[in-house]
Amino acid sequence: MEESAWTEVSALAAAAPYPVEVLSTDPERASACLTALGITTRSWLGAVVANSGGLVIDHGWLRVLGGGHDGLPEVAADDGRLVVAFDVMGGQFAWLSTEPGARPTVHYFGPEDLAWQDLEFGYGDWLHAMLAGAVTQFYAGLRWPGWEAEVAGVALDEGISAVPPPWTREGKDLSVVSRRPIRLTELVSVQQETARQLGFL
Repeated sequence: MEESAWTEVSALAAAAPYPVEVLSTDPERASACLTALGITTRSWLGAVVANSGGLVIDHGWLRVLGGGHDGLPEVAADDGRLVVAFDVMGGQFAWLSTEPGARPTVHYFGPEDLAWQDLEFGYGDWLHAMLAGAVTQFYAGLRWPGWEAEVAGVALDEGISAVPPPWTREGKDLSVVSRRPIRLTELVSVQQETARQLGFL
């Protein structure tokens, strides 16, 4: 029987310094996703896909994709990138190689600067960091007093739209902007289109 990395992942999730919910998934859907990706459960990515519909981290702020769950897609390729997570503000994490033969690393597209940033972590190292407490510091500039309750009330297929948006000078302080939940796909699309219009993509 193939040894799975899920034991490590689930233990780290249980010991995380903030809430981590392991979503259920349909085994057939997860298996199909695993096959499509061409990976095994020996890898952290494969273990998450096979054993969960996703991981909902820190009151729902970060949604790590797995084998798929109601309101949350499975890990899938998008425009040459393997999208592995979304955050509640519409940010995306993708695992990709920047050049042929290079080791894949996790990149982040954030609402603060509308550009892809190479985090220089492989998937396992990135997920380990996020489960071990890195979410707090990573998102320090995007949070506001009372965000926990507000974010916890946002559905998995929704994100928080801020007006003025975080990439503007007026939108940097999320405590004073207008915030409302909208469809996550819409939020991501708006940010991507704005980045293209501004010449960032």
